[in-house]
Amino acid sequence: MLKSLKLAVFLLILSHNSQAQKAADKEEWLSLFNGKDLTGWDIKIAGHKVNDNYKKTFIAEDNMIRVNYKEYDKFTTEYGHMYYNKPFSHYKIRLQYRFTGNQVPGGASWNVRNSGIMLHSQSAASLGLDQDFPISLEMQYLGGLNAGERTTGNLCTPGTIVEINGKVDQAHCINSTSKTYNGDQWVTAEAIVLGDSIVYHMIEGDTVLVFTNPKIGGGYVGKNHTFKDGKVGSEEDWVRKDNTPLGSGYIALQAESHPIDFRNIQLLNLKGCMNPKATNYKSYYKYPDNNTCTFNK
Repeated sequence: MLKSLKLAVFLLILSHNSQAQKAADKEEWLSLFNGKDLTGWDIKIAGHKVNDNYKKTFIAEDNMIRVNYKEYDKFTTEYGHMYYNKPFSHYKIRLQYRFTGNQVPGGASWNVRNSGIMLHSQSAASLGLDQDFPISLEMQYLGGLNAGERTTGNLCTPGTIVEINGKVDQAHCINSTSKTYNGDQWVTAEAIVLGDSIVYHMIEGDTVLVFTNPKIGGGYVGKNHTFKDGKVGSEEDWVRKDNTPLGSGYIALQAESHPIDFRNIQLLNLKGCMNPKATNYKSYYKYPDNNTCTFNK
């Protein structure tokens, strides 16, 4: 009887531990878009105040966030970004995008089928009124032009610098190794962002670009520019931060003259409680935030 009782207790503990491990391993992805409206996002379009959604540039439709130029007669300097209202430092983000239709008249030739998402970005509220791009790390999305190769999942660096293969690369845009995606097809993009240490860009499951040690610097869009070139708010503050690590910030969707749709925008936070005894421990966390740990009483 005693042996049977001990065995039952052992099996109960084993089952409990197994369930706890499954809970710790289960990934809890956060949907950044509710599928209905733009709740949880802040809009900033150059020349306009925060949350002035000029000419309905950003809309929610058919379970997508759409960059929409139907009310534009001509594009001039209305570079827009829509920012999720919570910053992150260590995370995975995944989404699908597709380019549609034609570029609005007035858009620059380099902006045909050109968009992206900004990572580790400054907040919408901190941009200058006429600032066109936020200080950030842009995961650039480019659509093919049915004429040669055009990679996507590239990196552009407004007001930032990174290292490629251990060496500082001050180019404003750095190409990935992706293939070209022509037409209006959906493309799956993902980034793994680990603070100020390393960032991976992935397209359709393939790692296409890796960079390390992101920092504030390089002027606004490169070494031959200053922060003033982009009409950056609080230029002096950014100059003081020059060459300092960039390890956290906001995520923003980009609008720069060509229609694009985004859907299935999801984020997996990799920063959290790393104490295995806590009820909210996750085995996949990469960076500790043990102040958030909770325990059974």
